Amino acid sequence: MEKIKVMLVDDEEEFVTTLSERIEMRNFSSSVAFTGEQALQIVENLVPDVMIIDLKMPGIDGMEVLRRVKKAYPKIQVIMLTGHGSEKDKEEALSLGAFGYLQKPVQINELERQIIDAHKTGIKDT
Repeated sequence: MEKIKVMLVDDEEEFVTTLSERIEMRNFSSSVAFTGEQALQIVENLVPDVMIIDLKMPGIDGMEVLRRVKKAYPKIQVIMLTGHGSEKDKEEALSLGAFGYLQKPVQINELERQIIDAHKTGIKDT
């Protein structure tokens, strides 16, 4: 079975690098981006199944990355992961097509379940 391709987007480099290592240990394929701009460049060449995007980042924030990704690649499932979000942010993200919205710190088992569920939804949409 092919590994689920996950892209992690977060400006906290240590956090995203560690999270990438942890999800790879759970048999996912992982790539990382440290800015919204970098994520949008990478996604053109390496289209992931699931993106996990931080909400608050300098430059292009997570909400704008979500908008652009869902417009250009509607089959990519997006999970927002934030330590600073509000209920309003959650509603906006879900209305823009995010699969899920999680708060930091997140339990790795919960994140793993969300990735698998998001991937299953993406497969159904094809």
